Amino acid sequence: MPQSYLVCRADELKDGDRRVVSCDGTEVGVFKVDGEFVAWHNECPHRQGPVCQGRLYKRVIEPLAADGTVRELAYEESVTNLVCSWHGYEFDLKTGANQGYDKVKLRKVKLEHKDGNLYVVV
Repeated sequence: MPQSYLVCRADELKDGDRRVVSCDGTEVGVFKVDGEFVAWHNECPHRQGPVCQGRLYKRVIEPLAADGTVRELAYEESVTNLVCSWHGYEFDLKTGANQGYDKVKLRKVKLEHKDGNLYVVV
């Protein structure tokens, strides 16, 4: 039966912050991105690495020049990616979708916001 676990007070997390918590052996990452809270199992679907401990980056894009070549890297400010530190797999932090293959996704965890606190349900 699912159980609720206290993560922290909601006001402790600012945009870009995270908490990784262990809930009776199940690790969960809770993030605040663009004013919203999201929670994911701390397990990369590629090789089960601790994805929630990876780095956060804005999505990298490569604008093409008129001749079809890439001359620079740029960032899409509206998308934040979570990058697994084991093999570099990138996931949209809000949706959990892999940037290269959208059928590969992080596993979402139910998140509850009650009385100013954040709880995960696993």
